[in-house]
Amino acid sequence: MDCSHDGVKTPALAERPPQCQSFADRNKQGPAMTPHNHAKTGDYAEAVLLPGDPLRAKWIAENFLDDPRLVNSVRNCLGYTGTWKGKPVSVQATGMGQPSLSIYVHELINVYGLKTLIRVGTCGGLNSKVKVRDLVLAQAASTDSAIVRDRFGPYNFAPIADFELLRAAVGKAEEKGMRFHAGNMLSSDIFYHANGMEGYDKLPQHGILGVEMEAAALYTLAARFAVRALTICTMTDCLITGEEIDAEQRQTSLRDMVEVALDVAVEG
Repeated sequence: MDCSHDGVKTPALAERPPQCQSFADRNKQGPAMTPHNHAKTGDYAEAVLLPGDPLRAKWIAENFLDDPRLVNSVRNCLGYTGTWKGKPVSVQATGMGQPSLSIYVHELINVYGLKTLIRVGTCGGLNSKVKVRDLVLAQAASTDSAIVRDRFGPYNFAPIADFELLRAAVGKAEEKGMRFHAGNMLSSDIFYHANGMEGYDKLPQHGILGVEMEAAALYTLAARFAVRALTICTMTDCLITGEEIDAEQRQTSLRDMVEVALDVAVEG
């Protein structure tokens, strides 16, 4: 539809068809919605878990939350809100990679007012001391992504986790007797490096623990908008040794990770 009105008086906001209204205009008329999220104002709790996989979001909601309700299903990026230990918490899928996550995180913060965002997922191991099933708490996130680099001109911004969330996650992991590592994660835009491990160059030599695809963008947006963020991953395959865990071990490991993340979300 042609939304221009050259030479014609612009119709009042309520008279314009939705496709001719801006995102800001639509939100002036009622409940918060975006092109990617049809949740209403107040549908999300202030704390949210962010898996990439929509089916993992559904699994978390159905297996951990009390009274979960679906609040978003646009593009099948499922979002739910329920309670954990009597406290409200949400879970929202973000899709794969930093560009997709950035859309959802930006909107969750700026449209829905979320204050605590915890990514939960899996990572590949880049350090021999990290074993499969170990928990990796991303204290910082290095990246090869221009989505972070291009924002800061000559500066190399260092995306880092919220300290209080990180400290809380360390405490919960210790209470549960879990093997965990806190340190630097790589958030890469490349899943298949043409030259394998050589694609990571000297990163393992400088203490990078693992590789995933979202944390650096999450931390950068959290810093920009003064909210709290943390990434918690389970190491499911080692890129050094080729070791992987089977489906049953993966499910058990993810369960432990999600419980830590939920505890931190409502208590941290």
